[in-house]
Amino acid sequence: MFSRLKSPLILTLKIIRIFAKKVLKDLTQGKEGKLIFNFAMPMLIGNVFQQLYNIIDSAIVGHYLGKEALAAVGASFPLVFLLLSLIIGIGIGSSVIISQYYGAKDLEKVRRAIDTMYIFLFFSAIILTALGIIFSESVFRLIKLPEEVIPQAKIFFNVYLTGLVFFFGFNGTSSVLRGLGDSKTPLYFLVFSTLLNIILVYTFVVIFPMGIGGAALATVVSQGMAFLLAIFYLNKYHDIVKLSLRKISFDKNIFKQTLRIGLPTGLQQSFVALGMIALLSIVNKFGTNAVAAYSVAGRIDSFASLPAMNFAAALTAFVGQNIGANKHHRVKNGLKSTLKMTSMVSIFVSLIAIFFGENIMGIFTNDLNVIELGEQYLVIVSSFYLIFSSMFVIGAVMRGAGDTLIPMFITLLSLWLIRIPLAYFLSARFGPIGIWWSIPIAWFIGMVLSYFYYLSGKWKNKSLVKATPATIPREIE
Repeated sequence: MFSRLKSPLILTLKIIRIFAKKVLKDLTQGKEGKLIFNFAMPMLIGNVFQQLYNIIDSAIVGHYLGKEALAAVGASFPLVFLLLSLIIGIGIGSSVIISQYYGAKDLEKVRRAIDTMYIFLFFSAIILTALGIIFSESVFRLIKLPEEVIPQAKIFFNVYLTGLVFFFGFNGTSSVLRGLGDSKTPLYFLVFSTLLNIILVYTFVVIFPMGIGGAALATVVSQGMAFLLAIFYLNKYHDIVKLSLRKISFDKNIFKQTLRIGLPTGLQQSFVALGMIALLSIVNKFGTNAVAAYSVAGRIDSFASLPAMNFAAALTAFVGQNIGANKHHRVKNGLKSTLKMTSMVSIFVSLIAIFFGENIMGIFTNDLNVIELGEQYLVIVSSFYLIFSSMFVIGAVMRGAGDTLIPMFITLLSLWLIRIPLAYFLSARFGPIGIWWSIPIAWFIGMVLSYFYYLSGKWKNKSLVKATPATIPREIE
């Protein structure tokens, strides 16, 4: 069995090696807009592929397993995000530290930061997997998920959790590489994972009908293969990123820095995830049709928000490296360029979602009630993508500078004091449409607060490191 797989895997790694040459970029030199665009595009393409297999999963589940299974997948996502959210924050913290040390030309601390992150991710994955499996059904009942959806939601969620160590590992590896200015190598492994997932989900759901558990298993296997291939590739070919169990070490001081930067972002993401669960509990009151519509429209919404999120991630790395190199003057130019790019993309995506919302919903289900509710969501929410992208991009500047505490409070305020209460009160009067309207209103509040904090300039003095005379080549082959 292994001998049959060995040749295709070796061929895959050789292809990736050809395309992944000259990928570590020094973001402190060159035209800001061009650097950010070139850095963001591989991340965007990779996440498009990632969301694509999520969308294909949902489409196959919706058409072959029914709207209850579709609702189960959608109900599982906020819980998965809750488990991932704190780790996402730590990953962002690690990425910021790595980017600043790399900008300051301190390779030894870059390597120690990488080791520290991997150790933390491994033990976190083990603990969260156990907790998630133990409490999954209780949580689904707590948020009042429709009774007919709970059994399938539990199966999907528990199978998905068995691959948590792979998800953490792959996302952590991607964060490390992006902090080093490499947004291309993660793309190649994401493409591999996506294509494998599409093949497996069709195989496990349609050809060998394993039900909703098969859909989750397809994602676990494809993500696991991508992570293992990435580690093998990096250990063999990369100059900086190498994972050796014999030499790996944990640096307490770097971990404290990581927590200082990453914990506020992780807590922010955790409260966002809890907000999604709270919002889902409000949607659940309106039955399976509303849950299924929210599930599908939410997937489409996540897909549409990718440009803003990936350009913001590129800006975070850009800001981190330039602050680490004491080139603060480049940050403002980078922000302006990023806002222009994301604004154009957001307007285009909004028009697509508004005019073709019904057709897009039809890809996932034939149920007319689900399609109608989902189209209403898309028309309302997508009209405000420009506000969402501006909020995200402005926040990226603060994160890149290492200032994550205030952005956390802004997110919590807009979510828990605006979105959730509005969703509750508006839905009591207008039904699910009231929930849909609460989303862009919260975005607007968050964008305004983020902009005023940016203008205050208080985020500018958060640099962790100072540049040193040592040099690093702009591109490492």
